Amino acid sequence: MTADGKSPRPLAQSLLPLVLDAGVPLASYYLLSNAFGLSDVAALGWSSVVPALRTVWSLVRGTGVNGLALLILVVNVVGLAMSAMTGDPRLMLAKDSGVSSVIGISMIVSVFMGKPLMTAGLKPFVTKGNAARSAAWDRLAAGSAPFRRAERRFSLIWGTVLLVECVARVIGAYTVPVHTMVWLGPVLMVAAILVAMVVAGGGCAEPMVKMVGAEVERVGDHHSGEAGAGATAAVPTVTGS
Repeated sequence: MTADGKSPRPLAQSLLPLVLDAGVPLASYYLLSNAFGLSDVAALGWSSVVPALRTVWSLVRGTGVNGLALLILVVNVVGLAMSAMTGDPRLMLAKDSGVSSVIGISMIVSVFMGKPLMTAGLKPFVTKGNAARSAAWDRLAAGSAPFRRAERRFSLIWGTVLLVECVARVIGAYTVPVHTMVWLGPVLMVAAILVAMVVAGGGCAEPMVKMVGAEVERVGDHHSGEAGAGATAAVPTVTGS
């Protein structure tokens, strides 16, 4: 935790529901299917209950709900309702790609609207909870075109990767055996997250960290120079008697 009580890893926290709500259903599916002999549809349905209950519990406690977790809840409910009517386990697998597609599209749209969605997690990561770095971010965001391009590109990369992952999971849901796709789907999701972290981190976040650091040093040197000039001006001139 930082001095202001915020997590030092906002990006990791914002993506945690995607990982958690994929891992728990995966384990639940195999347990219900192999140990209890449930059908694919029943096992997939019951394995979606835990993430839904976790989100509902957060609402009941009034502790707030991560936007991604709420989105997963909505997708699960809609997907379960459709699957119950059709009895198609592949549709239940395909519904999971809805999370990636909605998030990915939202990220891309936010870039063109001038309000990159990933900035909420990116800024704390770059500024590290430091007031001087936060001020440097604000100055660069207002006056540096390269900085703003990197900020937009960060969200664009994340959105594109998630959309590609969505397409891959839909194709897999209707071409790969159900038992295989149950574990392959989460693997594709985690792989997409890792790819986005590496590409967007190296191509956008790291250069932004350097730009913010350079801006902090520039302002610091400027203030030091002003302080030195002021001290020199304050020294009285000594004349001979």
